[in-house]
Amino acid sequence: MIEKILKQLNFSSKEIEVYLIITKIDQASVSLISKETNINRTTIYDILENLMSKGIVSKIKKSSKSFFYALPPSRLTDYLERERREYNLKIDIQKERIEKIMPELISLQNLHSKNKPRVHFFSGEKGMREAYEDSLTAEGTIRAYANVEEMHKGLPNFFPEYYKRRTQANIHIKAIIPQNEISKSRVQKNSEEMRTTKFLPEEKMTFSPEINIYNDKVLLVSWRESMAIIIQSKELADFHKLTYDLLWDNL
Repeated sequence: MIEKILKQLNFSSKEIEVYLIITKIDQASVSLISKETNINRTTIYDILENLMSKGIVSKIKKSSKSFFYALPPSRLTDYLERERREYNLKIDIQKERIEKIMPELISLQNLHSKNKPRVHFFSGEKGMREAYEDSLTAEGTIRAYANVEEMHKGLPNFFPEYYKRRTQANIHIKAIIPQNEISKSRVQKNSEEMRTTKFLPEEKMTFSPEINIYNDKVLLVSWRESMAIIIQSKELADFHKLTYDLLWDNL
């Protein structure tokens, strides 16, 4: 069990062997460790340096001879904390580097993809959240066909926070919605959530998917099948905006 956990912490097999021997023996010389593990002395020195750099082994000198001993096992937790801090620092540095080149990467992508249609597929709860996050890039009003009841079933606990972030981003949404109780209840928060809604004229008129139209994109969401598609096409987006506006004006 101990060996298995230490391997998961990226200790090598020889490091584990040496560390456990030192833990069992109060103070051990290199020759004793080599004898107990059958690892040559040169390799033992390298392993001990690694273990000391991890902060879990130390050494003392007696009569010009070095002896090694294991520090309290709690030092393993300290080692993990240091590893986490160093990893987070590394990620932060890498993120800063990526952000520096991001404008250049975007310009390169736009150079080759300008006016080029794209289709992105998403599946499962995580994918659908990612697809919906893209709507926060909307410039201007989002046009939507939305069934609030189905939305909240499809992504429980996601939308209240999403509404806040959309409002903070100053993105208004127009929604054509069916007449159900949850939709009617949500309408009460239209003002604070920057939303304008129109109901379909009859209660029997309903639907479960959702369509959002913004920028040059059409987001199609199937809540019951846990999938979403973003179509990036100015031609298709303009067509959907036209048909949406015709329906909106006649409701």
